[in-house]
Amino acid sequence: MVSFTTAVSALALLASTSGVEGVRTSRQLSLEKIAGYEPLSSVTDHNAIDLDQEAMEQQLSLQNDDAFAQARKIYSEGAYSKSVAEVTLNAPLPMDVEKGTEIMGVGADGNQVAGKAYADNALGATSIIVQYQTSDSQKNYVACQVGASTTPNTEGCLVASGTLSIDGKTDVQYSYDPLVNNVAKRTIQGFSTEAQKKMAECENCPYAMYDKFYQYYGQYDYGNQIVEAAFEKKQTNFKNFNNDFGVYGHVGNEQIIKKATAYIVILMYAIRELEDALDDCQEACTIESCNDDPVHAWDEAAAFYVGSLELEDGSGSGKLSYALADKRCGNFATCGETMDQTSGTSKVNLEIIRNLSVGQGKLAKGECASARAEADEIQRLMLIPLIQGTLRYAWKTDNEAYSEKAEAEGVVFALSVVPAVAACDAEAANLISSSLQAGQAGTADFPAVKAAFEGTYECLGISGSEIGGLYDSATETYFPGAEPSGFVATKEGSAAPKIGMAVTAGIAALASLSMFF
Repeated sequence: MVSFTTAVSALALLASTSGVEGVRTSRQLSLEKIAGYEPLSSVTDHNAIDLDQEAMEQQLSLQNDDAFAQARKIYSEGAYSKSVAEVTLNAPLPMDVEKGTEIMGVGADGNQVAGKAYADNALGATSIIVQYQTSDSQKNYVACQVGASTTPNTEGCLVASGTLSIDGKTDVQYSYDPLVNNVAKRTIQGFSTEAQKKMAECENCPYAMYDKFYQYYGQYDYGNQIVEAAFEKKQTNFKNFNNDFGVYGHVGNEQIIKKATAYIVILMYAIRELEDALDDCQEACTIESCNDDPVHAWDEAAAFYVGSLELEDGSGSGKLSYALADKRCGNFATCGETMDQTSGTSKVNLEIIRNLSVGQGKLAKGECASARAEADEIQRLMLIPLIQGTLRYAWKTDNEAYSEKAEAEGVVFALSVVPAVAACDAEAANLISSSLQAGQAGTADFPAVKAAFEGTYECLGISGSEIGGLYDSATETYFPGAEPSGFVATKEGSAAPKIGMAVTAGIAALASLSMFF
């Protein structure tokens, strides 16, 4: 007899591969995986946004004013994604140069440097922006990384002065400062400051998840405003859940900034790419490659969720939401296929990668409306680690000695998910936010926060077993009062019923996969 776990795994594998194998075969593509997800387009440059996050966190960890100022430069100016050279021409441009036109030059080491026009350039222009060519190798995706980096890499940058060959037909002379004029055009801050145009006012906007956050905070760039308020140690100016980050020093604001950038700003932009992919998809299109753009946007969503530091198999030490899901599953005993482990890959990530793969195959085949199911499921799953994070730090600030770090973490996790709760129950959102306010100094009410979340699980489409309970690995029991929703203790203690959670989750997985047969 086939075991329950084997059956679930087999069905899940079939579901995750059935939509993409034909596409891969026809395109003959084999690009490096992103934590097990195989993109059909090159997104190594997008995947490198986590290098900005890493560099920023390194500065924040120094906890002094100068380092915070440098972290802010990395946040606003970027360093590792979409590298370009802004060069001055010795003579006006002799013709129009369209965006994407091939431009070749020479690096300081004498080797050829390949690039393309970053934007349209008119006849007579006195400057031009050259976007450096990226490769499909994540390790060597681009050889010019400057921007606001504290350790700039100019090895593959254009030499300070020389000749550019435009489209292999016209040579122009240029000059620039490699340490000043090599900049990054993709920044973490830009993900939020461009939200109004890209998530609120585009053709099919507003996007549902983003709109929940906009309606709650009342500001289009709410993520950026949280980050900037922490850098400036000031109060936010929102419709709801304002916090004065002036109550924190470097310790607390380090947590606000690094978690808000990763789990509020970048995560919402990953959601934006899922939605953009659906917008671009042409239903039942029969023209070859007609859905390359939506597949590329979907691949970008994977890159912004995972990042380059997770490596091809997800075993790395990442900085984005993929890494968060694996950390929180350890705290809540929800790792693995059966959601009963305290280490390894989270069930959330296993399901997100599967849904990314299935959705990718649908988009490539023009099954646009059908791919909505995967986009919605991914967004639902993304809420789980944010709720777990909020619960963890609500418990800590209620039950442990005061810690500025722990309190700030509770605040920022709450900021990352309360708008979704508010869309279900405004009173529950108010209870959570008031309990996890900056400066609450140990007055958090964990039982009330837990109950408020649990009251919205059905509306959010989340089960108590998916959230799990705050687990004490030392005693192999749940912390008292922090058990999973609906948990009933046994004589043996708090750990025994976890197998029941796994079976419940497995049955749910089978039900959700039945649509593929």
